[in-house]
Amino acid sequence: MNRHPVAAGKSSFDLIDKDRLFSIFDLEKNKIHADLACGVGNYSLELAKRIKGEGKIHAFDLWREGIEELNKRILEQNIQCITAMVADITKVLPLNTGSVDSCLMATVIHDLSESERTTSIEEVVRVLKPQGFLMVVEFKKIDSGPGPSFQHRLSEDELDKIVSVHGLRNVFVGDVGPYNYFMKFVKEK
Repeated sequence: MNRHPVAAGKSSFDLIDKDRLFSIFDLEKNKIHADLACGVGNYSLELAKRIKGEGKIHAFDLWREGIEELNKRILEQNIQCITAMVADITKVLPLNTGSVDSCLMATVIHDLSESERTTSIEEVVRVLKPQGFLMVVEFKKIDSGPGPSFQHRLSEDELDKIVSVHGLRNVFVGDVGPYNYFMKFVKEK
């Protein structure tokens, strides 16, 4: 785990329409969420505000400095519902099988190799409850704006193919800003 993540310190959080994203998210009371490759935790912190402490958020990142910053912000804001720790999302996550209602991967999948995508999504499937959701924010496959180069971006169809082979079904796709889209997948079994 000494590897430095590709996009450490970068975030799509300020590029997206947060109200649009979280209106599609599963925000029912007492749900358990996982933010995978959370960086400094901007998405986790926003989710914590929206669930108002009525649930739990597990935030994981390989980038130790990001987790340290998130833990500092959690302490400063006295947030009780987020647990943040260093973990490699391409390995076994420190979560029980079938214990999570939703996993968020915000502008992460394009940075993973093909084998890392496979192991990460298989791990998402393991930790999700039946009828749980994988929520994915990615950069639109356009040759402009912030984000990775065009060849590293994933179209909605490419992302659907990557995820659906693992038994997750696409139930929503839509824009969450000029540069990003959002896809929601359900684990049916």
